Amino acid sequence: MDKLKKVLSGQDTEDRGGLAEVVEASSLSWGTRIKGFIACFATGIVCSLLGTLLLWVPRKGLYLFAVFYTFGNIASIGSTVFLMGPMKQLKRMFEPTRLIATVMVLLCFALTLCSAFWWHNKGLALIFCVLQSLALTWYSLSFIPYAR
Repeated sequence: MDKLKKVLSGQDTEDRGGLAEVVEASSLSWGTRIKGFIACFATGIVCSLLGTLLLWVPRKGLYLFAVFYTFGNIASIGSTVFLMGPMKQLKRMFEPTRLIATVMVLLCFALTLCSAFWWHNKGLALIFCVLQSLALTWYSLSFIPYAR
C-alpha cells in the first residue's frame, strides 16, 4: 500500500531537489488527498447525473445537459489531481502513449461547450457529448497496461 501511495503521489524513486522537498513539506496528507479525490469525483458524478436529469427541461434542457455533463467529466478527471498532484497529472496526461486520447477528450470538452453556447446547435451538442463519453473511455483505458 505504501508503494501505491508513493507512485500515485509522485514520490517513486525520483531524485529530488530542494524545491521538491519544500513542495512535499507543504503538500496535503494522504488522508486529505483521498477526501479531496472522493469529494471532487462525487461532485463530477452529481453534475453528470444532474445534467442527465436536466435533459428533459423544455427548450434549454440540452444546453444544460451539455454544460453539466462536461463540467462533471472535468471534475471527475480533475479529481485525480488530489492523488498524483497537478504536475504529475499533467505529465501523465501528455505522455506519448495517451497524448491522442488526451487531446480528443479536451477537444470534445471544448466542442461540446462551443456547440451549446456559441453555435446554439442542439444536435451537435448531443453528438459531442456522446463523443466525449467515448473519448473518456479511451482515455481511461490508456492508464491500464495493454488495454489500448
